[in-house]
Order: sequence, then structure tokens, then C-alpha cells
Amino acid sequence: MRITETADLWYKNAIGYCIDPESFLDSDSDGIGDLHGIAQRIDYLAEIGVNCLWLMPFYPSPRRDNGYDIADMYGVDPRYGDHGDFVELIRLAHDRGLRVIIDLVINHTSDQHPWFRSARRSTSSPYRDFYVWRADPPPDTSDQTMFPDQEDGIWTKDEKTGQWYLHHFLRTQPDLNTANPRVRDEIAKMMGFWLQLGVDGFRVDAVPFAINQTTLQGFDEHEFDEPHHYLRSLRAFLQRRAAGQGSAILLGEVNLPHQEQAKFFGGSHGDQLTMQFDSYTNQKLFVAMARQQAAPLAEALRSRPADLAVQPQYANFLRNHDELTLDLLPDDEREEVLEAFVPQEEMRIFGRGLRRRLPGMFDGDPRRLKMAYSLLFALPGTPVLFYGEEVGMGENLDLEGREAMRAPMQWSREKNGGFSAAKPSQLTRAITEGLFGPEHVNAADARRDPDSLLHHITRLAKRYRESPELGWGRVEILSTADPAVLVHRITWEDRSMVLLHNLAPEPTSVSFTLEDEEPGTGLVDLMSEQACALGSERTGHMKLDGYGYRWLRLTREDDPRLL
Repeated sequence: MRITETADLWYKNAIGYCIDPESFLDSDSDGIGDLHGIAQRIDYLAEIGVNCLWLMPFYPSPRRDNGYDIADMYGVDPRYGDHGDFVELIRLAHDRGLRVIIDLVINHTSDQHPWFRSARRSTSSPYRDFYVWRADPPPDTSDQTMFPDQEDGIWTKDEKTGQWYLHHFLRTQPDLNTANPRVRDEIAKMMGFWLQLGVDGFRVDAVPFAINQTTLQGFDEHEFDEPHHYLRSLRAFLQRRAAGQGSAILLGEVNLPHQEQAKFFGGSHGDQLTMQFDSYTNQKLFVAMARQQAAPLAEALRSRPADLAVQPQYANFLRNHDELTLDLLPDDEREEVLEAFVPQEEMRIFGRGLRRRLPGMFDGDPRRLKMAYSLLFALPGTPVLFYGEEVGMGENLDLEGREAMRAPMQWSREKNGGFSAAKPSQLTRAITEGLFGPEHVNAADARRDPDSLLHHITRLAKRYRESPELGWGRVEILSTADPAVLVHRITWEDRSMVLLHNLAPEPTSVSFTLEDEEPGTGLVDLMSEQACALGSERTGHMKLDGYGYRWLRLTREDDPRLL
């Protein structure tokens, strides 16, 4: 194994960081975050160890769905800047060693998009079949909408032509007809535009809806020969257009169980999505943390497909930009998590998710927070952070819906948390108040506190980057007597690590066996001064504090890495 091989598929050992441009940093005091504000914090992000930015939508939009209702896929909303600001941000990020991916929304547009404005005027519009229409009244589809608190179905009647149009999300977000070759050509052209400006790939929104054949059948003249062929064509186009500038990626939002996700990777061929968020493991992780038992998480890790090609990768997360959905869990497990972490109704959303950040869920316990982030970086795959996680930001439940997680970034104790010099009444969103507000939680103070969560995550990022086996290796769950402790081993060629995490507040002592290693093999903890060696039975022993963790690297004589 050569360390240089890891640069070819850079995303397999990357550290992602999601930014909502509206809420990150306001550089011109108008109360709205902007692209230049992000540029001003590039060095801060590089210092943490982040090396891949994911920018949430910055396109022109009526913003009825936080910018995911796009009115111009080629534009930059003037509230955030212009194309010049975007190019400068990309250039600066690349100079600091950060790649940048942006949202690719192929399932729907805004109802203010020129295509839909033309399509709804007349059934003979050249853009009519850019969307999906039906002439007969639809059946009850209330169980299919993604916004059950705002929509009673996925079809809405347009009075101008008397027909219904399809929308799995809000009625102001009509679904694109991706089975139409003209629509696919437009999407490819748009991808090519942003690749030409230097982006390193795309986070693809709501992928299963974009290739949902069943909602097209019987309502549209176009049909996919095979829906997943479209993802193959997107991947092939990406690779052609990105040739010569490094490996660009498609990071997909596919909220499905692992075996169904495998189809979106392209199975053993690995020719569709480059990466996918592992929503199933995320949801099982919260069951494990609610029970303070490792079994649900171990179950999820074992269920990952074993026959994937080398290119595909899972992206792991604790918190994301939307509600923390639990829709893949059985009813009893979902209710267990809701009761443990969001006991009040205002903390819940859509009957299936959490609109809280971790510090509030954990009652501010720094031990539990640090263990959770250690676990995030120790899971096989690529960790992705949501802005503010690194300093322990809380949610603002006074904000509507999913915006509770998208309060302005807390930079300092200064006015508006250092986010903006505007009047508080002018801010795009209200600053979080209370125990997790900027008076108590902010980046400036955290940088000066060696025991802060920020320094902890910075250290985790460094150790993760020094341990490519975490991103490339195969995982094995090791048995141990304490049900609260997850012990997993990750091996890649001649490198191997054993990682231990105690999900309970009580200290414990853990034993584990490595059948294929010789007695006396050393294991060094990368996060402390601790070390151990395998005994005569090839067994190691480690003490763990309450919510404790260990990153044990198997020492090899020919391993050139520093311990």
C-alpha cells in the first residue's frame, strides 16, 4: 500500500463541512450571510481540518424551501453576491487545499422558474413536458408528500389549464420530468457550467424522487428505459467534464436502507453515485445512543453491502441541514429516540424527525458530545459536519420548522454573535438565545480553550486524515462483554485500527480478541498516552471512562507514520 494512492479518490478520506450561505457570515452588514463572508472564514475551516465544503443553495429563489426551490440554476442570488464572488471563493478554497461541492437539485424547480411559468400558461407550451401533468383527478396521495404539515398530497390543480401537476415536496416546487431527454440535457448543461467555474462536484438532492418511474407512468409520454441509467449517464458526464482537474463527485441524498442504496451506487460496478449519506446508520446510531447500547449501531454497520466497488463511499453524519429524520426505523424505535432526545412536541417535526442539535439533546454534557464526535470520525466512511457543530451550537426553536437548525453561526460574544453588524431586527434569522447562545458558545472563545469541542474536533480531524484505513477499510464488529461499548476494527491492506466507544456514563473495562494477530502485538491510542499489547490469548484489555473512547492503531515495524 502506498499513501499516494489515497489522493486519487480524495473523497474517501475527506472531511466535509456543510454551509448555509445565508447564515454563515454577513460581510456587508445587511443581515444576510454571503459568499464573501464564507471566503473570510476559509482559513478558519482549513485550521479545523475541513477539506471539502458543501455549499447549500445560493441560487436565485423565492425561498419557500430554504433555497431548494430554485428559480435560476445558473444564477447567484444577489443577496449572497455574484458570479465574481463565487469564483473568488472557489479560487481561495482551492488555494487553501479545500474542495467545494454545491447542491444539484434535479427533482424540482421553483414555480417561479421560467420553464414552469411557460409550462402552466398552455398545454401547448414547449416547456409543458418539462413537468409531469395529469388530466384526471388524482387519488388520495397524502401519505406520499414530504411535507405532511403543509401539503395534503403530491398533485395540485393548476387553474389556467385545469390539469394537475406533480410535486413530491411543496406545491411551489413542481417536479421536473427527468425522463424527458430535453430536461436531462438541460441538467447536464447546467452541471457543465458550474464545473467550468471550478466546483469539485455536487450534492444531489432527493435522488430517489428524481428517478421515480412509478409517478411518471401513465401521466407522461416519456419513460425511462431503466431509471438508474440516468444516474450512470450523470456520472459519466461528470467524469468527462472533470477530466484533468481531479476526481469530481456526486454525493447523493438517498434515504433508504443499505440494500436499496447499493443500487444507487451502481452495485459492484460503482458507476452511479460516488457517495451517499448513510441515513440508515445515522438513525440506528441514535437508537444506540438513546438506549446506551451498541447493538443497534453494530447491526447497521453489519448491514452495509459487502460487494461494492472500490469507488463508492458512505458519508457519515450526526446532524444535517434538515430535520433529523427517523423514518427508516420501526415505530417503537422511532418513539424511543423521540422520547429520549425530543420529549416536547415543539422539538419534533413531521411526526418522524428531530429539529434539535446535539448539545440540547445531550443536556450540554461535554463528555457525551466528545464521544459522539469521536464515533463520527471513527466510523468507516467520510465524516460530514454541519456548520456550528464544531463549537457546540444549539438549535433555535423559535424559528419555523427546519430553520431551527439553521440559526446564524456563532462567531463571538459580540453583537449578533459576530454574524452581522446589522440591527437584530434586520437579521435573516434570529440568533439563538439561552444556554447554547453566543454568550456561552462561540468560535472565538472555543479557539482559546484547549478543552473545547472545537479543539477536540480539530484533533479528531488530524487523526482521521492520518488514518486512511478509516475511509478505505473494511469494518469488523468485535465482541465484548459490555453491551454499552462498541468495539470495531477497520482494516485496509496492511493497516488496522481498533476503535472503542462507551455509549454509557459509567466507566468500564473492555476486552477484545484479534484472532489473526500475534501475542505481543502493540496497540497505541492515538487520542491519549495509553497503549496495550495483545496477551497470550491474542486479547487486549482497555479501561474506558463514562462516555470514553479509544483509537488504537496496531503498530507495525514498517509503518512510517508518527504515533
